[in-house]
Amino acid sequence: MNIDLLIVLSYFVVIFIIGLYKSAAQSKDATAYFLSGRKLRWPSIAMSTIATNIQAGHFIGMGGAAYAYGLAQANFEIGAIFGILLATFFFVPLYLRLRVFTLTQFFEDKFGSFVALSYAIFSIILFGIIYLGGALYWGSYAINGIFTDQISFISPDPATRLYVIVVFMGLFSAVYVYFGGLAAVVRTDIIQMITLIGGSLIILVMSIKAVGGFSELYNPELYTNISTGKDHLMHLFLSSDHPKIPWTAVFFGMLLMHIQYWGANQVILQRALAARSLRDAQIGLLAGGFLKYLVAALIIIPPIALVGYYQPIEDTDQAYVILVNTLLSPGIRGFVLMGLFASLMSTVDSIINSVSTLISFDIYKRWINNNATDRQLIAVGKNSIWLSTMAGILFAFSLIYIKYHGLDFPLSHLFNEISYHIKAGFTVLILAAVFCSNAPRKLVATVFVSSAAVSLLFKYVLLPDINYLNRTGWVIVLAYGIIAIASYFSKGQRIKWNEMIIIESRTVGYLGIALGLSLVALNVIFR
Repeated sequence: MNIDLLIVLSYFVVIFIIGLYKSAAQSKDATAYFLSGRKLRWPSIAMSTIATNIQAGHFIGMGGAAYAYGLAQANFEIGAIFGILLATFFFVPLYLRLRVFTLTQFFEDKFGSFVALSYAIFSIILFGIIYLGGALYWGSYAINGIFTDQISFISPDPATRLYVIVVFMGLFSAVYVYFGGLAAVVRTDIIQMITLIGGSLIILVMSIKAVGGFSELYNPELYTNISTGKDHLMHLFLSSDHPKIPWTAVFFGMLLMHIQYWGANQVILQRALAARSLRDAQIGLLAGGFLKYLVAALIIIPPIALVGYYQPIEDTDQAYVILVNTLLSPGIRGFVLMGLFASLMSTVDSIINSVSTLISFDIYKRWINNNATDRQLIAVGKNSIWLSTMAGILFAFSLIYIKYHGLDFPLSHLFNEISYHIKAGFTVLILAAVFCSNAPRKLVATVFVSSAAVSLLFKYVLLPDINYLNRTGWVIVLAYGIIAIASYFSKGQRIKWNEMIIIESRTVGYLGIALGLSLVALNVIFR
């Protein structure tokens, strides 16, 4: 057996065993199963949150976009710092004060049961179908690209091989989440984060060495076929008319979407909800923010280096596969691939766990059985794991079909655009919940449930030619503006702005300032 394949298979076995370790203890208590007993410390929160955030799609899909568009693609990573800061100081303290299991419970407290139910349904669709399906697709794409010869026995058709791998990866992750709950997810995430960083650092160092050193990334002579309109690929900001990542979108639609991802995302924030204390939650998120810089370098720099020393490739999503196959020797390649698959597993298991939590508390307990016991909640959560896994598998199948029927641009941006139609409404909802006092509930409900339709209207009728990030930004501004104006003219107690920012300690405050200043500095240096 190929040594790289043997290493990866051994890794899967180890992760499976760790995921099942002490799983019986989680099977009777809902808080232990869904929120790990609310005992997570900040290192676990930081590493598990970022491990959940990073998936194989970042290395394959985002790496492919970096090959095509350069460092500007890193804005999707480092811009997250803005959302993390808002979540740390504005959103998470409110969630922990109410001791909610899901963000749906927070929105019900603010806007009533209809908005809460709508949020839960949209979240289950977004995470359990689109996000999970995307993660499974990218993982299968990587396995097929790197182990083509070893798995060709499955089928001579690459699409068929991807279908089989998607099913295997989905069911594999579902099994240990089924038995271990969030505790199993966090245990495996920590190991997977360490593995991910270790393997990716090898690729980063080897790719920079292959191109002739970091300074060579700025050499215009290496980039004769780039489409960014710049002399090299090490620019964070592209022209305002760039079709995918114009600089205007970076400071508009993209920043607004980071608010949703880090402030109203059950999958990402479930670790913070399980924090031992507010201090652990805040430091964990801020430490995760600093990790995002490292992650951005690990994902974006190697494909940029590849442009400098490798002939142009037709399918940009092959960039990371080519890096692995051309730079690494057997054995080392297996270790690096462990990191790639670690990113896949940590995302898939987290999504499955969060979706089961949403279904158990926001659908079953709230609308079907108000007196549900812990055993009943856990039983529903476990059963819903299989439902969400199958839904994600089916969406991954659709992405495979699209990929192998003539798609000729980085799939990462197509995936973003599909999900943004739903996420625009989430952004409006969290902004209204935190920054608007006395917002009319019926108006919030109407705006929220119609936001996806409005986004589609903008895409196909009103603003069909505008970049999708800017288009999403305008949808959010319009929808939130309606709610904010209505809130301003409503009677009642106003928000006390001096009490909005909640800082648990000086350490938390200093870390927040350092993270914010580092973001500003990075944007200036690499502009």
